[in-house]
Amino acid sequence: MKVFAKNRMLLRSVWLATVLATAGCSLAPTYLKPNVSMPPAYKEEKTQPLLKPAEAGNWKTAEPSEDIARGEWWRVFKDPALNDLERQAQDANQNLVAAAARLKEARALNQSARSALFPTLDAGFGPTREKVSPASQFQSDSGQGASQTLWRAQAGVSYEVDIFGRVASTVDAADAETQRSEALFRSVLLALQADVAQNYFALRQLDAESDVYVRAVELREQALKLVQQRYSMGDISELDVARAESELETARSDAMTVQRLRATSEHSLAVLLGKTPAEFAMAANPLQPVILRIPAGLPSSLLERRPDIAAAERSMAAANARIGVAKAAFFPSLTLTGSAGFESGSLSNLFHWSSSTFLLGPLAGTALNLPIFDGGLRKGNLANARAVYEEDVANYRQQVLVAFREVEDNLSDLRLLEGQTQTQAKAVGASSRAAQLARAQYTEGDVIYLSVIDAERSALQSRRAAVQLQGAQAAATVNLIRALGGGWGNAVPEKTALNVTQH
Repeated sequence: MKVFAKNRMLLRSVWLATVLATAGCSLAPTYLKPNVSMPPAYKEEKTQPLLKPAEAGNWKTAEPSEDIARGEWWRVFKDPALNDLERQAQDANQNLVAAAARLKEARALNQSARSALFPTLDAGFGPTREKVSPASQFQSDSGQGASQTLWRAQAGVSYEVDIFGRVASTVDAADAETQRSEALFRSVLLALQADVAQNYFALRQLDAESDVYVRAVELREQALKLVQQRYSMGDISELDVARAESELETARSDAMTVQRLRATSEHSLAVLLGKTPAEFAMAANPLQPVILRIPAGLPSSLLERRPDIAAAERSMAAANARIGVAKAAFFPSLTLTGSAGFESGSLSNLFHWSSSTFLLGPLAGTALNLPIFDGGLRKGNLANARAVYEEDVANYRQQVLVAFREVEDNLSDLRLLEGQTQTQAKAVGASSRAAQLARAQYTEGDVIYLSVIDAERSALQSRRAAVQLQGAQAAATVNLIRALGGGWGNAVPEKTALNVTQH
């Protein structure tokens, strides 16, 4: 008997040592970021001359990683009004408030998941009045069952030994989800900053278009007076007067269209600032050319800069950890429980040492539970966890491809817009000169009024197209910074003499 007892104690010791040795061993696959195909340089950057240090300013190509706070990149535009709008948006935008609340939710869930790493403790105090049946006391059914009042003061403890890493994998998944929520919050913040800048420049573009139409209406009013004078002198027919009036009213109508678009744009900007349209108004301020040299850096740095890519990568990490949780369900789980306290028939004797009680192990059930049959539930959960991981890998790679495309799109836009704005400026000058010549020749009677109308229409279209190109250039600059994940420093504006609104 002594030998049997010794062997039993030895087996218990070996089992306990095995449990302690394997506790916390995660069954999740080793997490590695999937390989993504990336070029050594952007396609559009190859066609651009290299930036000199003086041109690059303090703009940095990349610094790992998402933990680095993004700078106030919009300050590169050197526009105090834009700076103020960005501040207002970050203080009051409701989408940003909602994103911050989602981040709080993720952190709270992370805290809940981490609680499983520690034992749970509870305590209780109170009386219990009970009466037992005569049969339970081996008496006849006609007997009187005993009744009593029990006072209890007890504390309980419960702890799951993480033998196969279920708890550890759950915590890893929660950590990754929290980091994903943080990256998504930064993504919402970056999107808000870019949307404010884009709406602001769109509003100023419409102000510039409005200025173009103000000038066009003034010229058509002068033309109508001239035509009416010539008609009163009998030099021309009433047809020219009707044409002049038509051109004037058309220009006025087009100007109203621009004002309608401006009102809508102003309302959109108000919502971004967390205000009702009635609470926000912005004085007219025509757009000036915005030309910035934004170095895109290396394609590999894009994976560090973009918050949406960081969110997709963290989603992969969480899915990988959940595979470990699903695998751990196939193995035994061990829960250690115990309680201790005092139990007495009277409150006065409750805390006497003779009234002390304790219980080690579960009151019902077993401490070590081994799953045997569940109809394929665990197998289905594991297959689902692996499929979710594969989906997240594909989403991550797709997000990287989309990021590269967005950078290339805006690099090409800026490259082509630079030449297009210069060409359009020449078109504005030529069309304006043609309109002046047509008006002079008409005054001299050398051309018919239809030639004046064609020349002025061409000049108006050229001036408006030039303003729209300036707006596109500003929007592409904002979009490039957004596609690069925001900035850490400043870029240097290029000097330009282009100002098409003055023609």
